[in-house]
Amino acid sequence: MEFGTGLPASINHPFMFTVFKGPILLELVSMTDIASSLWGVVRRRRKPCILRGVTHPLVHTGRHFGRIIYAFANVHALIMVGSTIYRLLCELHVYNDLMTIVPGLEEQLLSSSEEETMFAANMIQKGANSACSDDTKSLKGVVIDWIAPSDGEPLGFNHERTGFLLCPAGFDWADAEIKQQLKNKELLVTGAHWPNFLYRNEKFDPDEPWRGLLRGELIVKAYKHIFTSPSSVGIEPKATRSGNARIHGMSSVTRASVAYVATQVRFALCDTNVFSRTDKETDSETFYVLLLELLEDPEEQGEVKELLLWWNRQIFPSFSTVKRIAPSNTALAKIKEKRAILKRQAALGQRDLNCQGPSDDADS
Repeated sequence: MEFGTGLPASINHPFMFTVFKGPILLELVSMTDIASSLWGVVRRRRKPCILRGVTHPLVHTGRHFGRIIYAFANVHALIMVGSTIYRLLCELHVYNDLMTIVPGLEEQLLSSSEEETMFAANMIQKGANSACSDDTKSLKGVVIDWIAPSDGEPLGFNHERTGFLLCPAGFDWADAEIKQQLKNKELLVTGAHWPNFLYRNEKFDPDEPWRGLLRGELIVKAYKHIFTSPSSVGIEPKATRSGNARIHGMSSVTRASVAYVATQVRFALCDTNVFSRTDKETDSETFYVLLLELLEDPEEQGEVKELLLWWNRQIFPSFSTVKRIAPSNTALAKIKEKRAILKRQAALGQRDLNCQGPSDDADS
């Protein structure tokens, strides 16, 4: 497995958190202060204490980390040996990206005690796990409502609509024998089998396998549900509180976030209720990892670049790769032009004065 594309610059964004500092005081700090404030809390108390109702900033970080960088990371392993063995393995960029969204954390980890390091890992892991759990619970109901209101029937391959959406691309769901084998689990579906819902209009083209991949309507709706707001999924989005993308300063999609949402949608369509990396029935981790491998494969970056551009236009309407050039005929442009002329004239006048030197009648 090879990773290495890292985060877009838009993710490294100042973010405000409410942090416990002192016995009563609640203070707002930026992302660059998180690492130092974390150790301030830890070192004053042997057992870190956090006020009830106040979420530790690293938990917030962990929530975003799992969604946009790596959903199935073992944060303890990542941090505890991140500067040595782990960084030599395939998850090198996962460690680096985590350090990117918390500036100063790596320096603090290198000089921290084992207890402090474990505390940081626990907070980030807690955030990643809670975000995944929240997204799973939230999507399990709404995804079904989007495709067919629940009528109490089992989901997965036992439901006509979810069965078609989960049917591996290239399999014919209309074939009664294949449908029955999928229902009876005589055909083993693993994370390597990519389902119909991943594709635009749920159509897979074996001659052009990239065509429509990861452009399915369900994935886009789920992405908006998680990252912008549940109300933004509709045709006419309503004004709501800030979504996760805005809260975390996210202005473009990441490869991992697309793979994460696709994995969550796949699970929502299944008849399994517990999302777990060790779940062999849904094989969610394999599904996620294989998608991410494709999106980070250097040989596929031409198609991936087009895909990400498409995604950014779906999720962030103001996203543009075109550099904006101010028109030359606006009032502001004329003001700037006039100011430039005055500055040049002033500079020329000063130069003329310098060239004249002292006057001839200035004798002793």
